[in-house]
Amino acid sequence: MHDLALSRRDWLASAATVAGASMLAPAAAMSAPSAPGRLRQSVCRWPFSRVPFPEFARSVRAMGLEAVDLVTEEEWPIVRDAGLVVSMVTPTTRSDFLTNGLNDRAHHAVVLRELERAIEGAARFGWPNVIAMPGNRRGKTDAEIVDTTVEALRRITPLAEERRVTIHLEMLNSRVDHRDFSVDTTALGVAIAQGTGSPRVKLLYDVYHMQIMEGDVIRTMETHASYIGHVHTAGVPGRHEIGEQQELQYPAIMRALASRGFSGFVAHEFVPTGPWEAALRDAVTRCTV
Repeated sequence: MHDLALSRRDWLASAATVAGASMLAPAAAMSAPSAPGRLRQSVCRWPFSRVPFPEFARSVRAMGLEAVDLVTEEEWPIVRDAGLVVSMVTPTTRSDFLTNGLNDRAHHAVVLRELERAIEGAARFGWPNVIAMPGNRRGKTDAEIVDTTVEALRRITPLAEERRVTIHLEMLNSRVDHRDFSVDTTALGVAIAQGTGSPRVKLLYDVYHMQIMEGDVIRTMETHASYIGHVHTAGVPGRHEIGEQQELQYPAIMRALASRGFSGFVAHEFVPTGPWEAALRDAVTRCTV
């Protein structure tokens, strides 16, 4: 495996302590040269975190990408100065961010405080989205997970609606990468989004994770299009490049998304096994429809 390989959990654990957004003056980003096609493309920072961020941001913009996903707060000015936007804000660098989430009342105070701060910061900079995690199951039933997560989200959605920032709940696979993760199917994610009754709660549909858990990617995305606000890409198996070496047909998936009028971001979240720029350029080409 190329030495860029690491997990999102490793990245969160090693990330710097979040700096205060109040110290950063908002500024309008320059217009990035858009990749052709009907979909807005972005890229997640963590799989490429060993590339110096200013260099990474300049290269990303030159490729025609509009944004960078999952960027810690102290790096927001780099994104802005490169003429990009943060397409998905990470509310914390806690190493237990993925496991201790909204489905447990014991974590509500911490998680909601982080979300509140992230929403306020995103609104100041003009970033559109904030990610949220339900956490691990730890013996809870599906009904308990839905009820407790909805309860927490209802406490924060008035602020999200007021600030015009959308909270995205991500589903992760519990078979390979995130054992015991609670919201591991689209159906559970939809039940939570529906339960909040807020247009500012959407799903982050990670094609890699949902292919592992349930497959039937295109039909699932079409059926639940109104709840999916953001998409992540990676190859299955392995979470590497999205070319012919893996089982998903990304051009077909992207055509289906575009045909439904999808207006969110498609963010690449694969771990490259070779030169990162070539791999990312290839992914952008495959997802340009």
